[in-house]
Amino acid sequence: MGERCRAALRVLVLQAAWALAGGQVRYSVPEEAEAGTVVGRLAQDLGLEAGEAEARRLRLVAQGRRASVEVSGASGALLVSSRLDREELCGKSAPCALRLEVLVERPLRVFHVELEVTDINDNAPIFPAARKNLSLSETSPPGFQIPLEGASDADIGSNAQLAYTLSYSEHFSLDLQKTEEDGESLFLVLRKPLDRETIPVHRLVLTASDGGRPSLTGTMELVISVLDVNDNAPQFNQSVYKVQLPENAEHGTLVTRLNATDLDEGANGNISYSLQILSPQGGRDVFRIDKNSGEIRLRGDLDFEEDSLYRLQVDATDQGNPPLSGHCKVVLEVLDVNDNAPEVRVTSLSVPVSEDAAVGTVVALLSVSDRDSGANGRVRCWVWPASPFGLEATFAGSYSLVLREALDRERVSEYEVEVRAEDGGAPALRASRGLRVPVSDVNDNAPAFAQAVYTVLARENNAAGAELARLWARDPDEAGNGRVSYSVWEGGAAAASSSWSSWSSWSGAAGGGWRPASSYVSVDAESGRLWALQPLDYEELQVLQFEVRAVDAGEPPLCGNATVQLFVLDENDNAPALLPPAGSAPEAGGAAAEAARAAQAAGGSVSASDTLWAWAAWGAPAGQVVAKIRAVDADSGYNAWLRYELWEPRGKGPFRVGLYSGEVSTARALDEADGPRHRLLIVVRDHGEPARSATATLSVSLVEAAEAALAAAAGSSSSSSRAAPGADAGAGAAGAATNVWLVVAICAVSSLFLLAVVLYGASRWAPRAAVLSGPGPTTLVCASEVGSWSYSQRHSRSLCVADGAAKSDLMVFSPNFPPPPPGAAPKDTQPEPSALLGTVSGTALLAFTPSLPPLPSLTVPFAVPLCSVAPPPRPEGSGMLAESLES
Repeated sequence: MGERCRAALRVLVLQAAWALAGGQVRYSVPEEAEAGTVVGRLAQDLGLEAGEAEARRLRLVAQGRRASVEVSGASGALLVSSRLDREELCGKSAPCALRLEVLVERPLRVFHVELEVTDINDNAPIFPAARKNLSLSETSPPGFQIPLEGASDADIGSNAQLAYTLSYSEHFSLDLQKTEEDGESLFLVLRKPLDRETIPVHRLVLTASDGGRPSLTGTMELVISVLDVNDNAPQFNQSVYKVQLPENAEHGTLVTRLNATDLDEGANGNISYSLQILSPQGGRDVFRIDKNSGEIRLRGDLDFEEDSLYRLQVDATDQGNPPLSGHCKVVLEVLDVNDNAPEVRVTSLSVPVSEDAAVGTVVALLSVSDRDSGANGRVRCWVWPASPFGLEATFAGSYSLVLREALDRERVSEYEVEVRAEDGGAPALRASRGLRVPVSDVNDNAPAFAQAVYTVLARENNAAGAELARLWARDPDEAGNGRVSYSVWEGGAAAASSSWSSWSSWSGAAGGGWRPASSYVSVDAESGRLWALQPLDYEELQVLQFEVRAVDAGEPPLCGNATVQLFVLDENDNAPALLPPAGSAPEAGGAAAEAARAAQAAGGSVSASDTLWAWAAWGAPAGQVVAKIRAVDADSGYNAWLRYELWEPRGKGPFRVGLYSGEVSTARALDEADGPRHRLLIVVRDHGEPARSATATLSVSLVEAAEAALAAAAGSSSSSSRAAPGADAGAGAAGAATNVWLVVAICAVSSLFLLAVVLYGASRWAPRAAVLSGPGPTTLVCASEVGSWSYSQRHSRSLCVADGAAKSDLMVFSPNFPPPPPGAAPKDTQPEPSALLGTVSGTALLAFTPSLPPLPSLTVPFAVPLCSVAPPPRPEGSGMLAESLES
């Protein structure tokens, strides 16, 4: 027995090797093999290296019935895990092949293995009953045949080929008939006439032996009673009846109507019918027969998937004494109808799917089956609705759900996939299985600001820690990939210089220079709120441009950038400061500038400590300019718009002051009644809220016309005199009277001076192009009731000039930035103007962009970003209008 098993195993191994060579992994194993029996070296046959089976998780996928085999995790061999009963697995089907799915992970692959379970002779033949009673009339002729129910063997092949033997009897023998239509039929044949008086009962043993090695047997006892008198048995018109019924036939359906005849008369000719189920054994409750009419009707349910063929035996027995019987067979073929919908099962599901998964990635493994046969069992599958997933057939009834298109979690974060199956029946039946496929996120989106450029307005002298603006960048990724942190780029920040000359030659003096943006502002890393780290001073810093970077927490991190333009709005925190008269020495100008700075530091009114001197000629007509009060205010706009008022003497005096020009002129013609000297107190105020002021004292001496001309000539070429001109003026007049040549010289000098003044005025009033920078994101224009107000006398070249007629000034300005350090190239592109983030209370603002010739752009250099996405283009810094537009 052991040698035969080893020979069988060798044959099975050769069969498996042949199957592998043909491209299909096949194994064979005999049924009833012991647990642990090695079926085949699965890992080696699949091309896996030693130890790779356990690392890659080689395993079986259960499909429907229990496979009774398993894969060894250590060796990768296919082993028998539990009892294999071919009859339980496949019944009478041959061959008995189990289809197995084998999965290998990392990467995921599917192999299909076919395992054939071979039959062994483990079932003995079984008769329907252990004992069968038969009756025969003594008048039965030799050769009379009695049909017997043969034995059944659950095995197949030669193990199920039965041979029958009958215990010795001189009256009876066996006859086994084989036909193509009926198959095998077993008959008990009467060899010689019976004699009830000699032997009333014959007891025989019928033995059935199968063709296995060793052969197994089954027995049935035949008890034959010999009856008397009735010598004609009922006869059917045919021995075999073939019938077809659909499996959905209702209860009570007529299967067939049988008719048997008996030549006897009376009770011996009255026939009753009885029914026996030959196969399958479980069909006894499916049919019933009317014993009088011979009609066979359906009593139970037919199921093609369970039993497709029924073999029935009908006995027609008369009522003679003894009764005789006739026999026929009914073969019922069950026709399949489409009564089973397809079944869709998910055998493996790998979710979530990364949004950067490659096309062709296997998401799920599915098994689709239909219990019907033929066209009713042919199934087609598809994915609904249209999605980036598709089905690929991998084996008979097995499909893979694979990725057909690239995924984008930000567009669709989860897919509801429905796998639909439809068979080929009429009408077709459908089934579906829903799958939820979530998409996992990867860091593929950089933070993006709503605007490329933010414009922020902030008043000077703000409190440290005041919130200036709030920036927000959107990152559509989730979790850490979408968590954004903000920071200020350490570029350069420039403060507007205190004079226009410093714009053309930038230096690090007080009021200007390169400073890091982080010394002025800070941004909250989580909320994006922009804070001021210190109070802002308009006179130190007018425009600050920097960039804010938004970085996500992904790996690698991605970032976005936005440019912030911070405009500092002026407040009236500087009082007007008096300037020395035109033509004074540099020392005097320095002293006046120092006085202006002192006035700014004090924050209040400034009074001139020195008295200004002027001369007027007797008889001067009304409107003649005597002097010009010059003052400057470090503020800008309304805060730097100055007005001059004559404080003393009040009432109708001989002099008046231009409201906005500061020119002191005669209010009427001067005569000797006005006195030789007049002391004027002039107040200079700005238009700020509250207004700040400074006072100037002007002493006007009335002299003769020649003396006035000499004083004017002397004042234009010498430094500002601070002493009373009484004695010197008298001496000058006496010298002029005695020295004609001196008068001629003075007149010549005066003529040259007047010529220079005329030439200067011609060049001054000649049309010239306004000096502007390139168009900036935002330009501000502020107007007053008199037409306009100057941006700042410190920043205007046209306000601090020699005496002249009163004029109306218009100052237009826009943001400007300090010049870049050497090597920094200006930008070539300019974004659209962005909306203002801040508003200024109490001040009406109008935004427009001047279309004037640009100055060279002044930009702030920034550090190169260290994240994966480059920042958006930064706009060029716009300049500041340098010249007054005069009417």
